[in-house]
Amino acid sequence: MTISTIRNLENSLTEPSLEQQKNSPYCTLTWRRGKLLVRPVGQQKQPYLPATDNKESLVECLKHSPINLVLIDPELGFSKVKFWADATSAVGKSIYLTIPSLEVSKQHAFAWLQVMLNSIIAFVILAVFSPVALWLTLLTCIHSPSLLFSREWHVGKRGKLFQVIKFSTTENNENVIGYWMRKYGLDNAPQLLNVLRGEMSLFGRRSVKLEDAVKFNSEKLKELHKTPGILGLWQGASESKLLHLDSQTL
Repeated sequence: MTISTIRNLENSLTEPSLEQQKNSPYCTLTWRRGKLLVRPVGQQKQPYLPATDNKESLVECLKHSPINLVLIDPELGFSKVKFWADATSAVGKSIYLTIPSLEVSKQHAFAWLQVMLNSIIAFVILAVFSPVALWLTLLTCIHSPSLLFSREWHVGKRGKLFQVIKFSTTENNENVIGYWMRKYGLDNAPQLLNVLRGEMSLFGRRSVKLEDAVKFNSEKLKELHKTPGILGLWQGASESKLLHLDSQTL
């Protein structure tokens, strides 16, 4: 294991103020073979690095660093993990949650075929329903002109963080189009792009929001080794709506 300092951070070693400690807790940074491990502070506290408090500074540091991916401990909490996820995404580098490893098993011989079939089917669906997708896009532009798509951090296979793409719809029921799209799950249609990018599968475990994943215990975190599926996400949304209806009838 090698420990080094990212360029541009070398002259930033100062003691934090009480306010800085309150709003931005310490974290331990360790470099290991091109990987940056971001963990809660241990017994040996590292010097305070102001650049890790500012997104622009962190982006600049990551851009000029030799690391190619970031591993971050979910115990740091949602805000801190999202902060690092936004920064790594801005420089085109990958970020993973550190999750407990599973027993080594023989890789499925046709795993590559499943990925290829998912991409082909997703491409065909997009091609066939492109007129509908265009219509939904136009409706979304009319009713939500400021933002066409919304992105939300989810946890993919082996803990890799990615942004789920959805049509931007308001929670205000006065927006008939948004309500109709949410009711039938059409706001999730852009997630076919996530399938084409290999971040999701058509069938798989329910996709987990980053905000929820950081609260998982070690056993639940092991489930994140599997690839999330679109149908699993839609099923979760449907169940959530049913629970909401049940609560209203009680």
